[in-house]
Amino acid sequence: MGLRRPGGFVLHAWRHAKTRALGRSRASHALVGYVRRHMLREPTSVIRERLAREVGRIDKQAPNAIALAYPSPYRTGMSSLGFLQIYKILQAEPGLACERFFLPDEADGTKIAPVGYEQHRALSDFSLIALSVAYELELAGVVQMLEASGIPSLREERGREHPFVLAGGPLSFSNPLPLAAYADAIIMGEAEELVVPAVHAALGSSSKAEALKRLAEIPHVFVPELHGASMPTVARADTRFLPAWAPIRTPDTELSNMFLIETERGCSRSCTYCVMRRSTNGGMRLVPKDTILSLVPDDAPKVGLVGAAVSDHPKIAEIVRELAARGKGVGLSSLRPDRLSDDFVGALRLGGYKTLTTAMDGPSERLRESLERRARIKHLERAAELARAHGMKRLKLYLMLGLPTETDADIDECIEFVGKLSTTIPVALGIAPFCAKRNTPLDGAEFAGIQVVDKRLDRLRRGLRGRADVRATSAKWAWAEYVLAQGGVAEGRAVRDAVLSGGSFSAYKAAFARVAASKPQRRSLAIAPF
Repeated sequence: MGLRRPGGFVLHAWRHAKTRALGRSRASHALVGYVRRHMLREPTSVIRERLAREVGRIDKQAPNAIALAYPSPYRTGMSSLGFLQIYKILQAEPGLACERFFLPDEADGTKIAPVGYEQHRALSDFSLIALSVAYELELAGVVQMLEASGIPSLREERGREHPFVLAGGPLSFSNPLPLAAYADAIIMGEAEELVVPAVHAALGSSSKAEALKRLAEIPHVFVPELHGASMPTVARADTRFLPAWAPIRTPDTELSNMFLIETERGCSRSCTYCVMRRSTNGGMRLVPKDTILSLVPDDAPKVGLVGAAVSDHPKIAEIVRELAARGKGVGLSSLRPDRLSDDFVGALRLGGYKTLTTAMDGPSERLRESLERRARIKHLERAAELARAHGMKRLKLYLMLGLPTETDADIDECIEFVGKLSTTIPVALGIAPFCAKRNTPLDGAEFAGIQVVDKRLDRLRRGLRGRADVRATSAKWAWAEYVLAQGGVAEGRAVRDAVLSGGSFSAYKAAFARVAASKPQRRSLAIAPF
């Protein structure tokens, strides 16, 4: 994200100059030719090597082919259960086939064009692109993929000769308005029941205007051109689509050769910072233990149990123990400290766990109470004791800094508590700056400030030096994420400006500052608080 990306502005300027000189249609064809002659394409040799290592890929030819794109590299995209669930649904639909696209590993701004994994086609060859976007900073990948392919990234700059862009993904649960700068239509929420009708509506229309009208008539589909900022509610998939499970396994991902499967969907908890709290989409829907176990392939060496609150499944210890008995490694996407028991941690150890990872969330008991977290000091102490008792090497705790009302006293309490925990078992802290999201009780809470977060992080590191490993994500990029999470279409458009200016943090800061200057009446979101 912070790498310089020379060449992007050249493409941008060339496109607009040619558009003025030739007109939209002729310019589009000229641009595609220019891109293919002068821009770099993702090496197909790398793609072929990855395909050779995949297990479970669904090879299919059909009259209607669409591009299924993920705006991050292959290693990340193929670790996304949601993306793979949509791939599976589209490949099962008669008359439809999809080709996967990912952001090239060595993407240099808008210079390297993605190549399809199934047929090695260009993104611009498709009439429909289906995008899965997980979080705000992936908008940069959307811009890079489209612009490098000779496709205008801004939706208002695309004509009938360009692909239609249909988007969805986790971002739609919170605030998809920045994405609306690029997507013609957005499926809100759980897309399993909606993606096929939406694809048919787009492909079966004689014009873009007709496609937009037909899509706007589908419940839970947001069409920015027709709806403005009035977004429909998020969709809730029928239970027949549960659980989601990944048809493809590959060693070339963050979760190497792991079979991914859902144990539950949604959450029964009410954490004030979380988009997927119990008030979102009807709370938790459990998948029966026998259903989960029956879907795990015999040849899968590892199983990833996925969900917003996996450890809240009442049969989770039994599921893990059974998988371990089959000789499989087991990974869980979320462990709540108040759900850890001797039996459960013992099962995790049998499943290959060497580090017990759970969430501390806030640096002090006061802040954890304000977040409506059930985790208390006694639960975290118990987690350390259980990890040691079962021979694990360390306890890893995730927490946020920069929470509302947070002070140095909260940091000092964290230092004292974690220091004591480290006498039981080695402790590692994974820290992320707090970023308020739409559709949560903490929506609108101010970003603490880059300098504030960095000072508190430094205070924590100094206090725990020699007693705990402390690693943190960037406060600068957390601020950029915050601006987008709280922003609208204008902030989304600013991402393109930042990417075409090199993609550095300073480019984002300047682009967001221009948006803030044009909207003096807004709360000051876009001035980085140093």
